[in-house]
Amino acid sequence: MSVIRPASGIQDILALRQEVLARNDALQQVRSASEAGAKTSPAPSAGFAQTLGDALKDVSAVQQHSGDMQAAYERGEVTDIAKVMLARQEAGVAFEATLQVRNKLLSAYQDIMRMGS
Repeated sequence: MSVIRPASGIQDILALRQEVLARNDALQQVRSASEAGAKTSPAPSAGFAQTLGDALKDVSAVQQHSGDMQAAYERGEVTDIAKVMLARQEAGVAFEATLQVRNKLLSAYQDIMRMGS
């Protein structure tokens, strides 16, 4: 019969929380550095189609990474289920955001088409 050790479980949760906070700080630093770089050296403006295509490629890459993480977990190569679930959530959020943008674009297109009549 196994004995549940609540102190060990709490320590694991606190360690996981600390890891998430550290990753969040690192992401914020990267984001602020990229924003500072974008403000100092403006890139040539890309067309709407190019911007949309790049965004769709990014979403596809996030979904591919999620699938790769899930397959690696199933093969036993990745043992941290939290990383796998985080990748799945990121892919889900990216897809949902893309779907909402598509819906807004379709609605705007339909509004523009109704203006002429």
